[in-house]
Amino acid sequence: MKVSVYIATSLDGFIARKDGALDWLPGIESPESPEGEDYGYHEFMDSIDVLIMGRNTFETVLSFEGDWPYGAKRMFILSSQPITIPNELTDSVESSSSSPGELIEQLAKRGFQHVYVDGGKTIQSFLRAGLIDELIITRIPILIGSGIPLFGEADADIQLKHLETHTFSNGLVQSRYQII
Repeated sequence: MKVSVYIATSLDGFIARKDGALDWLPGIESPESPEGEDYGYHEFMDSIDVLIMGRNTFETVLSFEGDWPYGAKRMFILSSQPITIPNELTDSVESSSSSPGELIEQLAKRGFQHVYVDGGKTIQSFLRAGLIDELIITRIPILIGSGIPLFGEADADIQLKHLETHTFSNGLVQSRYQII
């Protein structure tokens, strides 16, 4: 099983403001985006068969206007507290209080092949558990000064191998790393 992260950060390494706001993050279809450019997002989403997301991230996505952005893709929400899943999502979304290792083991037994992990605390816990294989990080050319960092404290160094970097005409820089 492959476990990947696909996420955007400010140039100073934050995934959201302290209050969780994403107002600094340009939308895929913003005027600054090259026409038709999705930064590899749809190709990445087509490659995964299950998502693992933290409760805070799930609740943030639920607050977005418009249709559910993940379609019928299977999703597990990690939370140590009970979580309310809207009725229209119960066929594809379920909650889990398992540890990262337990959840990956359960998903492997169910035949899932490629996992997308999203949410700051969730990504950090999977990194600490040594379960992330690949990081795809898109840096947005903005400094927001403070917020929720992508990476927290680590118990040990995490070695990365740079695989590729793409630059976009609007200043976004996307790098892909393998955890070694």
